[in-house]
Amino acid sequence: MTLKTTLSVLAICAAMPAVAQDACSTVTMSDVGWTDITTTTSATKQVLNALGYETDVKILSVPVTFASLESDDVDVFLGNWMPAQAAAIGPYIESGEIEKVATNLTGTKYTLAVPAYTYEKGLKTYADINTFKDDLDGKIYGIEPGNEGNGYLVSLTEKADSGLEGMEVVESSEQGMLAQVRRLYDKQQDVVFLGWEPHPMNANFELKYLPGGEDFFGEEGVVDTVTREGYAAECPNVGKLLSNLAFTLPMENGIMGQILDDGMDPDAATLEWMKGNKDAVMAWVDGVTTVDGGDGAAAVSEAFGY
Repeated sequence: MTLKTTLSVLAICAAMPAVAQDACSTVTMSDVGWTDITTTTSATKQVLNALGYETDVKILSVPVTFASLESDDVDVFLGNWMPAQAAAIGPYIESGEIEKVATNLTGTKYTLAVPAYTYEKGLKTYADINTFKDDLDGKIYGIEPGNEGNGYLVSLTEKADSGLEGMEVVESSEQGMLAQVRRLYDKQQDVVFLGWEPHPMNANFELKYLPGGEDFFGEEGVVDTVTREGYAAECPNVGKLLSNLAFTLPMENGIMGQILDDGMDPDAATLEWMKGNKDAVMAWVDGVTTVDGGDGAAAVSEAFGY
């Protein structure tokens, strides 16, 4: 081997860690357009930016998110609501194309809800819905098309003795659904819709969640952080951050209220919370460095004015 060849090989070897670092220096995340996931994605994005990473947030539906994780077009998704998404994500988890990194939120609710005044009239379970068909104008209000929760409800409308038989599931969006609920609620008209917590709807409306959908929605849920296959091993520093991320219902409810009720920009509302909650944020970056191996805690402290 000549000196020239030897030097060339050494140069290539020396460059390899930089190539690996470059592959991890931009983190691509999915935001499915729900305000809670917009909030947690914003928090993670802003911490990553403070650590020197570039971030690319794509607005995708849940099915497209899972397919994009499988194809390695997305690195991270912070909104895997379980058990509601168990059937949708199950095949990807079993094949190893998507990996669970951590649970970032516990104690969630996700199922059909009604105003308290409708509940008091006797609509107290899934089984009661069809008997209120006329009062409900034959409609159940869901969220975005393709959502697995909508799909489950549609399957029940086609099933005899489900309580939902013959009803129409109106697919819209989080904002569109809640605008319709607000119109009907203000008129004290009956309405049934997909509700969840964390969300300001729990403060803005007096709600009752209906039993009957536990086989799909569970009695109480969690939200998991998931990644494309091998991501945490390839990018262990980001993987460490993701494993540290832990959110709370009060945190998300508060930030979401500022976004939805007060009209704040999501990044601004999330940053305001992070600036006022140093201990929580610093726990996220425990053992995490900057993108170039520097002091991660110091970088985040400087970025958020601690």
